[in-house]
Amino acid sequence: MSGPGVSAGLNGRARTGAATVLERCDELAGYSSLPDGLIERVYLSPEHTAVNALAAGWMREAGMTSWQDAAGNQCGRLEGATPGLPALLLGSHLDTVPSAGRYDGILGVLTAIAVVERIASSGRSLPFALEVVAFGDEEGTRFGTALLGSRALAGTWLDAWWELTDEAGTTLHDAFGAFGLDPAAIGAAARTSNEVIGYLEAHIEQGPVLEEHDQPLGIVSSIAGARRFQITITGKAGHSGTPWTHRRDALAGASEAIVAIEKLARAADLIATVGHLEVFPDAVNVIAGRVEFSLDLRGRFDADRDRAWQQIESLLEEICATRGLHVAVDQTHAAPAAHCSDRLRGVIAAGIRATDASAENPEPRELLSMAGHDAMAVAQITEIGMLFVRCAGGVSHHPDESVTEADVGRALDAFEAAVLELAAHHDAGQHEAQA
Repeated sequence: MSGPGVSAGLNGRARTGAATVLERCDELAGYSSLPDGLIERVYLSPEHTAVNALAAGWMREAGMTSWQDAAGNQCGRLEGATPGLPALLLGSHLDTVPSAGRYDGILGVLTAIAVVERIASSGRSLPFALEVVAFGDEEGTRFGTALLGSRALAGTWLDAWWELTDEAGTTLHDAFGAFGLDPAAIGAAARTSNEVIGYLEAHIEQGPVLEEHDQPLGIVSSIAGARRFQITITGKAGHSGTPWTHRRDALAGASEAIVAIEKLARAADLIATVGHLEVFPDAVNVIAGRVEFSLDLRGRFDADRDRAWQQIESLLEEICATRGLHVAVDQTHAAPAAHCSDRLRGVIAAGIRATDASAENPEPRELLSMAGHDAMAVAQITEIGMLFVRCAGGVSHHPDESVTEADVGRALDAFEAAVLELAAHHDAGQHEAQA
């Protein structure tokens, strides 16, 4: 893990500019469980502890009080005009996938901290509090179920998750204890719709649309709903010399199924990804007796996605029946599509316009996010809005993630302007409870 903070000693506006935000992204990238500069930072790990402590320091420098909640999310709060007002939540996540980039999630957390510091330094008095949440688990890398941090905040935690295990066989329940958290206190992380007025998140696009249209920033219209499955196809292991008529090859069946899933998803205008596959016994001269593979299925509309899954289930049964195989399915994750509210899409649009008064600049572009975000979970308790930042080539979940200082500077200005636009038109007695 990395050493002392490179951003120590900065103050004022310099600490809230794009250069410092990018330096902090680089600093956080040093907290990793992988060697050779590769990034992996998972939930309830020593690296999680370290980055929470770093984020807490930055939050306090920004003028916030800071605490770690009952789920391991690092939180910060700047009071509004009077103490105790409902809060506008700002944030994203600090965990990563294996061999990650340094901006997915992290850029959103650091943007939120910088914008709160700008507002605190200005002396403005807002009609709501500002809270930054650095979620501890969005990716689901360690325990296979995503959005654990934001689901705890939204009060949608499931007790069944306590039995989830990581690759070492450690349960989520035991990992909580080792991290210094009390599983029995998980409910204390939950917020209610009365405590919050909305949620704004800045995030790299994870797609090429903004780059293709030469626009640095965009507005998320909605986030696709996702379901994840672990699929096991079982046949019979045997010598590679076994005649075709006597084979029950699980890998051949899985291969046929994966190609069929892709074809069906393409026809239905959905996204289907098989990203993990294991073969048993995994020997060059042995027919595969069992294959386990993952499926991540996403769609703009939940009904379309669920209808496609029913067709996929039928296909799996048909393929396996024909080949004399058995199929078993375990759903590991489900998140409904989340639609960003008109009000928060509007303030983000106003924020983007505020960064460029040029009459030639086109209207801010709205985009569907096929990637999942913490906003999906938070949408269960309040309205959500998301700002997208151009990412080179649309590359994400990869070391080649790249943003420019100019685009990050525009994002900071737009995010700040969006918060102030919301404050200027906020009616404390009326806000949407859910996007």
